[in-house]
Amino acid sequence: MKKVVVTGIGAVTPLGSTFIESWETLKTGQIGTDILTRFDTDGIPWKIAGELKDFDAGRYLSRKETNRLDPFVHYAVAAAIMAVEDAGLTEQPAQRIRRKGIPIPDTGHSAYLKTSGVIIGSSRGGISTIERELIKLKTSNIKISAYLMPSTTTSMAASYIAQKLGISGHCLGISNACASGTNAIGEAYRLIKSGFHGPVLCGGTEAPLCRICIIGYGNAGALSRAKNASAGRPFDKSRDGFVLSEGACILVLEEYEHALDRGASIYGEIAGYGNTTDAYHMTIPNPDGEAKAILLSLREGLIEPEEVRYINAHGTATKLGDAAETRAIKLAFGKSARGIPVSSVKSMTGHMLAASGAFETAVTLMSMKEGTITPTLNLQEPDPDCDLRHITKPERGDISISITNSFGFGGVNAVLALRRFPS
Repeated sequence: MKKVVVTGIGAVTPLGSTFIESWETLKTGQIGTDILTRFDTDGIPWKIAGELKDFDAGRYLSRKETNRLDPFVHYAVAAAIMAVEDAGLTEQPAQRIRRKGIPIPDTGHSAYLKTSGVIIGSSRGGISTIERELIKLKTSNIKISAYLMPSTTTSMAASYIAQKLGISGHCLGISNACASGTNAIGEAYRLIKSGFHGPVLCGGTEAPLCRICIIGYGNAGALSRAKNASAGRPFDKSRDGFVLSEGACILVLEEYEHALDRGASIYGEIAGYGNTTDAYHMTIPNPDGEAKAILLSLREGLIEPEEVRYINAHGTATKLGDAAETRAIKLAFGKSARGIPVSSVKSMTGHMLAASGAFETAVTLMSMKEGTITPTLNLQEPDPDCDLRHITKPERGDISISITNSFGFGGVNAVLALRRFPS
């Protein structure tokens, strides 16, 4: 049976412009969400969001590309380039060339990369650009952009990454609500296990900070109405919804022997993947379906429930979601459930939709590698319905095996079982 490992990570998040910067910020317990500045929120009760603070698309794309592509593609390309460089798959890593005065990444890449794959998830795709063009149509005589349709399709993140990096192998865009990024990693894992030569770039990207998304999620009852940066309160009794955020995280997955042959550094192993649907309700989660996904991930990884040492929770801070996840963990782990450390990264990043699952996978790998569990912030009074072992301060631990959960609208569930390297 092929072993699948992670050899590269790239990310842009509300916590930092690189994955390592985001990871270091996370460990110090800093919150990346704040007052939404992307547009005027007068008359809108949802004021807090997780914005990228110093992102410069011009470092990765030409001005023409930047203008033609939605930000969810900008973020994905940036994270992918950083992941490929981190994995050592470029012939001249981190070097830049200039065309017409604009710095863009060197396009030199290894033959191994040319035949690789790309699987990227996004829940909302190019919704910010769609909103912008609709406003233009309604308020002016300026015609709709000829690039509206191609630049906003969900698959464009995967296909444009392939174009920028010269990848001509497997390519797939996934839209599976908030589970999309985790699904992308799981499908990449399955692809490599089935014999694909790899590597596969996989993860999630999202740029949903526009009026239609804020009002849409808000009217659905999913967003917090709190007016401060501590609005995201996973598992807290007073929680009232999640904080919407933007960002991207891309991982490089490879077959273990290939990674060894080229001397790659290894973050950890993807050991198992559970993908289920509740077949229950559009927005109300079902703990049974979530528990089944957890158990399937463990079964594929030949892991017993009592071996799990950490759970990176979906933990969005919605009333129904956190309670259902707690119930699912109890169903999956039985008597051992209350002894397993649990934390939610979204208390600091907000909810980056598809990007959250990918980023949380990367964070969990680093937690195992460094023996550091990042905390759930803003958890002042745990809900009695969420009675697990919540970590509220950074904690050291010997974490050999973990799971990371992602659940989405429509009852879609994706869970990854991760193993520390070396095991």
